[in-house]
Amino acid sequence: MIKRKDSYEIKINENMRGGEGSVKIEPLLTPEEMNNKGRLFARITIEPGSSIGYHVHEGEMESYSVISGEAEYSDNGEIIRLFPGDTSYTPAGSGHSLKSAGTEPLVVIALILFE
Repeated sequence: MIKRKDSYEIKINENMRGGEGSVKIEPLLTPEEMNNKGRLFARITIEPGSSIGYHVHEGEMESYSVISGEAEYSDNGEIIRLFPGDTSYTPAGSGHSLKSAGTEPLVVIALILFE
């Protein structure tokens, strides 16, 4: 099965999880296509200065892989700078946030899997 770029249902979230600005989400696979083992596999684009607010994952993990741009990533409150090629991992019971910190949009691939 092939999914073409123009088939993705794009969603725009304002102030996502208490963050700033807007976040564009392009789901790459549905939960059903992931055999219901997760709830998100998506390309996420965050404009400079915008962010996903701090939140804790319960019963699931989340990972971000940076494709382009620069990020300020909060790993349980510790701020770490991420660059293209870097990947974060937030296990169940831990929290994180993500902010576009460069001059170009931040693009990441996000994956959320259930425990």
